[in-house]
Amino acid sequence: MVLKLYGFPISTCTRTVAATCKELNIPYEFINVDLAGGEHKTAEFTAVHPFGQIPYIDEDGFKLFESRAISRYLAKKYAGNGPKLIPTDPKEEAIFEQGVSIESFNFYPSAIGYAKEKVFKPMFGLTTNEERAAEHLETLNAKLDAYDVLLGKQKYIGGNEYTLADIFHLAYALAVVEAGQGGLFESRPNVARWWEEISNRKAWVDVIEKGV
Repeated sequence: MVLKLYGFPISTCTRTVAATCKELNIPYEFINVDLAGGEHKTAEFTAVHPFGQIPYIDEDGFKLFESRAISRYLAKKYAGNGPKLIPTDPKEEAIFEQGVSIESFNFYPSAIGYAKEKVFKPMFGLTTNEERAAEHLETLNAKLDAYDVLLGKQKYIGGNEYTLADIFHLAYALAVVEAGQGGLFESRPNVARWWEEISNRKAWVDVIEKGV
């Protein structure tokens, strides 16, 4: 059976999983979850994802949620289908894990915080807390200074090869850019080079232009 991806087309986490599938040439069936109708909070849905969130996958009865966990599973199971998104050499894997931690603790909190205030709240008719948005932006700005130093020493966040550490940045970085803060990336030469490359990978472009 074809892998089923349950999510929402413009969901950041859904896009992360879709990009991983496309990088690895994994065929999948996209199942649109009716968020507006509260489908993700129904008993049937929460029986699979107890937190009532998206996405999750169903592969012949094997069900898994959390976009990072899903992406890791797919990268390992389908490792021969495309780029090696998780290195196997111990030192390379350690640098990869370092990159994943950088994204989780130094990028994601501020990026999602800013996106929540400037993108997601307006989308749902809620009022942006401008002070909180400014705080997240200030923190993210400082973090990207360190990114520029790191990316001056290696090509990607997780080493010298494209990995999940880079894929995990894509959706929220795009949200920040679409909120009018593309200068955060463009003003730093190494970050600009990195963002230009990863955001133009065919798999990601397909997710954005053609939908999940």
